[in-house]
Amino acid sequence: MKNLFVVALPIVVLTAVALPTPATAEQAVVVASAAQVPASVDESSSAPHLASQPAEKPPGAEESSDGLSQDDSLADKTVVEPASEKTALSQLATDSQSSMSVGKSEKASEGEREVTYNVPIVLDSSVQGHIRYFNTSIRDRFEKWLLRLGKYKPLVERIFSEFDLPSDLVYLSLVESGFNPLAYSRARATGPWQFMKGTAKLYGLRVDQYVDERRDPIKSTVAAARYLKDLYDLFGSWPLAMAAYNAGEGKVLRALQKAHAESFKEISRTKLIRRETKEYVPRFMAATIIAKNPDRYGFPLEGVTPHSFEEVIVRRPIHFRAISNVTGIPYQELKNLNPELRRDATPPDDPEYHLKVPAGTKEKVEQLLDRIPTYKHIPLAVKSKHSRTDHGSTKVYRVRVGDTLEKIAKRFRISVKVLKARNNLTSALIKPGDVLAIR
Repeated sequence: MKNLFVVALPIVVLTAVALPTPATAEQAVVVASAAQVPASVDESSSAPHLASQPAEKPPGAEESSDGLSQDDSLADKTVVEPASEKTALSQLATDSQSSMSVGKSEKASEGEREVTYNVPIVLDSSVQGHIRYFNTSIRDRFEKWLLRLGKYKPLVERIFSEFDLPSDLVYLSLVESGFNPLAYSRARATGPWQFMKGTAKLYGLRVDQYVDERRDPIKSTVAAARYLKDLYDLFGSWPLAMAAYNAGEGKVLRALQKAHAESFKEISRTKLIRRETKEYVPRFMAATIIAKNPDRYGFPLEGVTPHSFEEVIVRRPIHFRAISNVTGIPYQELKNLNPELRRDATPPDDPEYHLKVPAGTKEKVEQLLDRIPTYKHIPLAVKSKHSRTDHGSTKVYRVRVGDTLEKIAKRFRISVKVLKARNNLTSALIKPGDVLAIR
């Protein structure tokens, strides 16, 4: 037995030395820069195994309502040591066992800016797949997202700074909606941060028939900052906090408990969370890598005009078209600045509504405010199987696809002029879902 022990001991020692210490996806690291992932996928790429894969969708993905892909599962994450812009993708295998603290910057090659990440970023096959998807399959759409986010980015970063949140979380809005204030999902989540109605109200947003502050770029960002901060305080990890933002904290907590897990990497390997949530975090990482290295991926983002406006206090309901007629401010510009106003008019129950107007026009609007006629809101129809609903003595009609004022007027045997007068319409423009007063 003594001889057997002596012989076995070197084997045990050699085995222990040969096994590297595994790195987890939850570890706060800085990923290699965009140079480690091909800026374009072609036959001459330094990573031919990437170029050979189809760029239609990430592996195992399906198209979701917001135009983003959903992958079936996460591959093992590779934690990458910060490297220079010249580092080749082939070096990932040898670098994957090194790590560095969040907040340190990548070494930039001569003449290039340094890139710093302040949230955990890892580079694995799933993240690479989403990078290819953003950079090739939906390149034009992703460029629009980047340009739109560029308008609001200083505003969002300032709000996140007030809540002591990492500035890179701004890119979460890219995978949520492309920072589209009017984005609306199949699950009825709305706005740039895709809030559900219940969560929105919980975090102080107004959602009713007149105002939906989930669409307000500023107020919804404040609510998102509060929610993200609460999620991080709950989980202590940004990957888990982001997964909970997508799926809900309850689902992530149950998954951690059932799997006896402590990290997003662990629960992503189980069937306890949905495929969409498994891919949500790597999708964010891919979007962040591209957004922080736009030049490397050929996205020209220079000359984006920051979001700016002035506010006018309005003490009665007024319609955008009436404002436009009196002041000359384009109707569409008023709509773009006030996406939270669902009926293109200030609400009737707010004694001091802060209406946003183009920068430099506040004084003019205030001077002409008394000349703008008061708008009479029409009660919205109660949801039913029918388009026509009686509200006491008022009969209303919900506009359908293909309807025009002429068709509706003929149907109810009234003139177009009367129909327009009853609904304070200055043009014949109507859209499906509008509610018109008939009599």
